[in-house]
Amino acid sequence: MKEKIILSGMRPTGITHLGNYFGALSNWINFQNEYKGYYFIADWHALTTEYENTDSIKENTFKMAVDWLSAGLDPAKNAIFVQSQIPEHTELFLIFSMITPLSWLERCPTYKSQLNELSEKNISTYGFLGYPCLQAADILMYKADAVPVGEDQLPHIELTREIGRRFNFLYTEIFPEPKSLLTKTTALPGTDGRKMSKSYNNTISISDSPDEVAAKVRGMVTDPARIKKDDPGHPDICSVYAFHKVFSENEVDSISVACKKGEIGCVQCKKNLIDNMQKFFVPIHDRRIEYLKNKDMVYDILEQGRKEASIRAKATLEEVRKAIKI
Repeated sequence: MKEKIILSGMRPTGITHLGNYFGALSNWINFQNEYKGYYFIADWHALTTEYENTDSIKENTFKMAVDWLSAGLDPAKNAIFVQSQIPEHTELFLIFSMITPLSWLERCPTYKSQLNELSEKNISTYGFLGYPCLQAADILMYKADAVPVGEDQLPHIELTREIGRRFNFLYTEIFPEPKSLLTKTTALPGTDGRKMSKSYNNTISISDSPDEVAAKVRGMVTDPARIKKDDPGHPDICSVYAFHKVFSENEVDSISVACKKGEIGCVQCKKNLIDNMQKFFVPIHDRRIEYLKNKDMVYDILEQGRKEASIRAKATLEEVRKAIKI
């Protein structure tokens, strides 16, 4: 029976926070008994927005590997590697950039929105415009059966399929069409009630210590209408309650009722959340301590992942070069 392959990656542009964990990483871990995973730290992709500030990319790459392993991504079941250490990615990116119409890239839904959102950065570059070609190379290199995505990323996978179809039409049918594997995502707000984002400095990271988690929860924004402990609350607009939905699933209904009746104050509500979050983090923190004690183990895992990914990447590029007669 053919091995089913899944592929995904993250850019090492900062710490791995709970938004990243529940938006992607937890799904990768859930899939690892069903698929062979190729998961890469996308340092080339980081350059699309961080090319003027590359000092932290290497350090963030190591930290991201530790985060993934601490969270439970199993190197025995997945190839975990660094994108830039597989040179075939850039070669296939170059080939795809030769055959991808400019109009396909310009209509990419995130292109214009990110130009606006990141207006403080000078990202009117060929690399930023062409990153869907690199993304297609990442996915099609390993002939992935599926790519785990949220709904907002569906157009990206369709563009990858279109690029693969165009190559197959122009040359030889090499690339399968990867399916989008819609994943369950849990949107957690930041500690200030806004979207959790590194740029807002409102994140809780999976690397945070128990004391750091506690301090961040204590500082979280709650229902502004509650002045006194026994004032009726509105849990649906409270960031703390949004976290309880994730970390206190067995208690969430009773928490909602008690809040609405003014039977539990915000201080106690936060204390309960801290207890549950710290319990959740225990196995992650324990694994993290072990990996940080033995950094060579982390580098060995990345090297083993590189070797495994390289075998598949070289085989694909050999097919591609033969197809385009180069």
